[in-house]
Amino acid sequence: MSLDQSFTKPHEMLATLLADEMGAVNALIRDRMASRHAPRIPEVTAHLVEAGGKRLRPMLTLAAARMFDYAGDNHVKLAATVEFIHTATLLHDDVVDESAQRRGRPTANLLFDNKSSILTGDYLFARSFQLMTETGSLRVLRILSDAAATIAEGEVLQLTAAQNLATTEEIYLQVVRGKTAALFSAATEVGGVIAGQDDGTVQALFDYGDALGIAFQIVDDLLDYGGDSAATGKNVGDDFRERKLTLPVIKAVAKADAEERAFWSRVIEKGDQREGDLEHALALLDRHGAMAATRADALAWSAKGKAALETLPQSQMRDILIDLNDYVVARVN
Repeated sequence: MSLDQSFTKPHEMLATLLADEMGAVNALIRDRMASRHAPRIPEVTAHLVEAGGKRLRPMLTLAAARMFDYAGDNHVKLAATVEFIHTATLLHDDVVDESAQRRGRPTANLLFDNKSSILTGDYLFARSFQLMTETGSLRVLRILSDAAATIAEGEVLQLTAAQNLATTEEIYLQVVRGKTAALFSAATEVGGVIAGQDDGTVQALFDYGDALGIAFQIVDDLLDYGGDSAATGKNVGDDFRERKLTLPVIKAVAKADAEERAFWSRVIEKGDQREGDLEHALALLDRHGAMAATRADALAWSAKGKAALETLPQSQMRDILIDLNDYVVARVN
């Protein structure tokens, strides 16, 4: 049976093609998340790392390097770096958001405590910088350290923007580029750099990762209002309950009359949420076509990502990454 017949999802095809390298990445992650003096660190980290997840971000780094027949092992170190940064941000996010569920399981801060989650996240950030320096590439260090700073900046921006009805789509995009797209684009960009590609190719890989990350986050925001919690590992309406002003709500607020705006102000800005409010919010999103308009934006970003990759030489890996764009937005219908 061919690969195409066995696996219909692009990330599954990636996982199969990159199985050996991902095995090396996972072994490196387990080795580097160990701590001789603080056993709580591997306990907290393992709860999240071993919980599954598609490992999409590290696979993007491996795929970008493999696309150009890279023969070294630095892409494995960079893929582990990317996963450490991602895991650190998840540990911090769950504390900030006071989340109770991640990947279908209780969050680390719920099982342990906030202090353990924050400090373990700090440890993983430190580990990620140790790993990235081992490649000996100052350019790689700059890309990933810039991404880490952008992620932190995006999270802080979200604190002030997420519950403010004055937040525009432009500000939302800034937040998304920080909290999600920055690591996607860094993951693909460093894969090209470590494979010794020219500036034009590296830029195309960055553009692809940036667009994919934005589309990915927009779809996540859509799924929060219309997804299956069993499939997403999140409770439907979490963003609403956490008073996050995501793109569907921003679009609905932009078209709201005075009565509707008063509702959004009460539930988002003031946090006065009552029984039936989520259902009313969903009705308003439907009334103003906010979900459909948000999905159209996700499709547009997906198209931008595909267009960036289509400038590169044709290969199986390139085509799978292009298909990944379609799969990301196909999660919502």
